[in-house]
Amino acid sequence: MIGKGQKFASPQPPREMDPFDGVLIVDKPAGPTSHDVVDRIRRKFGFKKVGHGGTLDPQATGLLVILLGRGTKLSSVFMGSDKTYQGTMRLGIATDSQDAQGTVVKEADCSSVTREKLESAMAKFSGDIFQTPPMVSAVKVDGVPLYKLARKGETIEREARLIHVYEFSLLKFEPPRAEFILKCTKGVYVRTICADIGEILGCGAHLEQLRRLQSGKIKIEDATPVGDILRMSRDELLKKVVPGSRFLTYGAKE
Repeated sequence: MIGKGQKFASPQPPREMDPFDGVLIVDKPAGPTSHDVVDRIRRKFGFKKVGHGGTLDPQATGLLVILLGRGTKLSSVFMGSDKTYQGTMRLGIATDSQDAQGTVVKEADCSSVTREKLESAMAKFSGDIFQTPPMVSAVKVDGVPLYKLARKGETIEREARLIHVYEFSLLKFEPPRAEFILKCTKGVYVRTICADIGEILGCGAHLEQLRRLQSGKIKIEDATPVGDILRMSRDELLKKVVPGSRFLTYGAKE
């Protein structure tokens, strides 16, 4: 109820759309984290709000969707989109992080692994499967990221999650390495699949290289290398920004 002498507060006028509100499609190199890329772009161009549409591990390369300004509201759209990866699995060596950056925990002879045996093991990871997140991951338990516990040498029970793999095919097999394509839903740990295959084959394995080729409808062919982005002027960058409305129209899923 408005008392005597009180006035209604004037509504704030809607903020004009900034031409930089939208999506920037970048090709991340190996080394920096997804947060590093976000931070570099924020600092270089003086943006207040920058985010990403799905993280990549530091050593992974490829498609990273950067969200600018109001484009950050699309985070859940891209986080939930299907992904396509190309990777290399290294047989005969298992690591504590399940990738090439970890400490070797097992080495075994993998010379008995044939293409047929490998493809048979890979076939077990198609369709709906339950996957337990690795300890070296950003998944939080009681508000604490698992990787922080892993650094302390702790291992705790993790809840398995339902994921879906649309395609998992072998591109090239040159022992001890196997190159593959994997198309899947959100939240899939490709390195965990490689480690699990190593357990099935009895020789151990880890993810040696990974490149994201697609996220929803966005493909790596549309991406610009991070280094090129950071050398651009604001006017040059503006030509690379895709309006967020384009993704609201048809969504990010295939």
